[in-house]
Amino acid sequence: MEAIDDLISQQFYHGTKADLKPGDLIVPGYNSNYGKRKKAAYVYLTATLDAAIWGAELALGEGPGRIYIVEPTGSIADDPNLTDKKYPGNPTKSYRSQAPLRVTGEVMDWKGHSPQDLKAMKDNLERLRQLGVEAIED
Repeated sequence: MEAIDDLISQQFYHGTKADLKPGDLIVPGYNSNYGKRKKAAYVYLTATLDAAIWGAELALGEGPGRIYIVEPTGSIADDPNLTDKKYPGNPTKSYRSQAPLRVTGEVMDWKGHSPQDLKAMKDNLERLRQLGVEAIED
């Protein structure tokens, strides 16, 4: 995993439906929210609130979507699910790590996407699921 050294001072977010508290660790090994829900080899984070909102809105499970402010405890790398294999560069500033993410706070005043945008994204994810497209975990 190639480390990204110039992001040390960047603020990062993680969107989910899990109920966490400051100090909690988000670790790999839980079932993914996508595809066949295999155990995830990575934890995911983003430097944009918009990408974290998508994560919170699309996460499986009960309860409200939540967005946490997180800090990586190890190296991070571009998330290939949202970077060069799908989009040039890393426009969503999305990353992944095999090291835990430490929750340092929660964003309380975020606004979700429109119902139309959310439906379009869910429809697209369903099309990908039917095509057998899985998250890149290599």
